[in-house]
Amino acid sequence: MTFIYQRRYRGSIQAVLLDWAGTTMDYGCMAPAVVFVDVFKKQGVPITMEEARVPMGAHKKVHIRQITELDSVRKRWREVHGRDPEEADVERMFADFVPLQLKCLSDYSELIPGTVETIAALRARGIKIGSTSGYLPEMMEINQADARRQGYEPDATVCAGDVPSGRPLPFMCLKNMIDLGVSPVEGCVKVDDTVPGIEEGLNAGMWSIGLAISGNEIGLPQAEVEAMDPDHRERLRARAYRRMYQSGAHYVVDDISGLMPCIDEIEARLARGEKP
Repeated sequence: MTFIYQRRYRGSIQAVLLDWAGTTMDYGCMAPAVVFVDVFKKQGVPITMEEARVPMGAHKKVHIRQITELDSVRKRWREVHGRDPEEADVERMFADFVPLQLKCLSDYSELIPGTVETIAALRARGIKIGSTSGYLPEMMEINQADARRQGYEPDATVCAGDVPSGRPLPFMCLKNMIDLGVSPVEGCVKVDDTVPGIEEGLNAGMWSIGLAISGNEIGLPQAEVEAMDPDHRERLRARAYRRMYQSGAHYVVDDISGLMPCIDEIEARLARGEKP
């Protein structure tokens, strides 16, 4: 007779790893989107906000490259330039992107309501706070300084530029674990407003929670979301929930203020020996 023995982690959550824009600050994830639109406009190729948001969560150079790979954008690029976009175009647009993004970050750095209170509730339970971002380190310095002034400072921050590859690969999450000194991966939770961010957590072997309204999926400032026709808002909300669950999210909530009930349920599942 053959037996298979399995180890199961039944402890508490060790760390929660949070995205930045659209998750803890910059309701609607506006800062990167507006700059991507400007960068392509400079090349004579207009793109929509929807096109700018498709790869959101990736390293910003990768993001630009993925926009150029959209069929609609390639068609417009050929009409203007007489050829498909090339890597040299991506490099040139990325060089344009960096100073524009640095210049406007603080215009969109207000914390999302519920961030400070949720972080306090997590820390009261002994949970460490990590963070990941597709921004470059010099961009994160601005966001971190703006967040500190508003009462939020994670215990660790890892940018896409700090690891070999960004989302959806798991390296930023795993480096957070090293920097925070936490283990195992089953005891960690990734929270993000983008599909690549959800996949990042899943690829790391963590629990993943999607935020459907405050970030990239709806992609509007809070005032516009609240002023929206309720039926239209509910349709957008339902679409965002569906996309995030289809990407593999264990839980989806509207914004960071709804996080704690998910944390409670994950800890109950861990106590039963469940894994992500």
